[in-house]
Amino acid sequence: MTGMTATARPFLNRRLAEFGTTVFAEMSALALRTGSLNLGQGFPDTDGPEEIREAAVRALRDGRGNQYPPGPGVPELRAAVAGHQHRRYGLTFDPDTEVLVTAGATEAIAAALLALLEPGDEVVALEPYYDSYAACIAMAGATRVPVTLRADPGQARFRLDLDELRDAVTDRTRLLLINTPHNPTGTVLTREELTAIAGLAVERDLLVVTDEVYEHLVFDGAEHVPLATLPGMRDRTVTIGSAGKTFSFTGWKVGWVTGTAELVTAVRSAKQYLTYVASGPFQYAVAEALALPDTYFDAFRADMLAKRDLLAAGLTKAGFTVYRPAGTYFITADIRPLGETDGIAFCRALPERAGVVAIPNAVFYDHREAGAPFVRFAFCKQKKVLQEAADRLQRLAS
Repeated sequence: MTGMTATARPFLNRRLAEFGTTVFAEMSALALRTGSLNLGQGFPDTDGPEEIREAAVRALRDGRGNQYPPGPGVPELRAAVAGHQHRRYGLTFDPDTEVLVTAGATEAIAAALLALLEPGDEVVALEPYYDSYAACIAMAGATRVPVTLRADPGQARFRLDLDELRDAVTDRTRLLLINTPHNPTGTVLTREELTAIAGLAVERDLLVVTDEVYEHLVFDGAEHVPLATLPGMRDRTVTIGSAGKTFSFTGWKVGWVTGTAELVTAVRSAKQYLTYVASGPFQYAVAEALALPDTYFDAFRADMLAKRDLLAAGLTKAGFTVYRPAGTYFITADIRPLGETDGIAFCRALPERAGVVAIPNAVFYDHREAGAPFVRFAFCKQKKVLQEAADRLQRLAS
């Protein structure tokens, strides 16, 4: 057998050379090794509605989806997605040509970027950003151009500088990658901010991929405004949604894309060579989930709001500066009041110091120094877990 020599080139291609094991894997392993409470990775520790779980069981038993489902997704789910978009936002999509089901939002992001970008294109994205954005842009051979959301302690939120966004667009810019409600900062872009983004996209003839997976988790009177609803945007916007965040079945990996037939066809062309199809029986269950009455979504949001406030109070008492999120199920906290400045070192030490795991925000930045003092905690956990975490974090204040 011929072995690799010391001078042989690396196996990993240069586009992905900067991407190693994700921080989520590292921190989850740390939680297991130390027996810590894992508030790092964003998955609930309880299942979603029982009737939706039973819908999946029923689909399995009835033989629906046990073999390959249709490439675009089962008709029932595509119709349900179109119905949801119309009912909630007044957007009309043809379920046969303008809706595509994907293996979660992560595949939707990958397929959209691989389909719509050429090598050398620039993608303007809001920093900090979900780590798969950077990897997918790299796989497409494009260049990411970050625009940093700036911390505003006075308003306890992160703000978008619209002038900085405009200045980031060049003749090489092909696409804006927008996420609202925003992970990890919890910012919900306002209608005024989104109107300015839409105006820029129309003016410079840009495509927009918008990640709206936390659309049902907005608090304190914040409004989720889909970019596709704004003037001039429906024909240039790929909107990404997901069942995992709304129905607490993240393991089912059911996401979707909506847009014009031309855009969705392009995304499908890439998607068919990724997973081809996925999550057959779960697609039928998610179709039923999207038809749940508004009372479900209201109760879901109210429950998460109570959990947010519980953890925010505990973090404040422990000495953090807390950026109370207007959306998502993550809280960003500033560690500088604790005498700390390096979020990565802080998170690696936190399990031993307090028995809690968090995620350092710096890993979501190109400009690492901008994210260095911030850490992210997930509050999509049982209240007793959050209270225990809050109690343990008091060790930091002593």
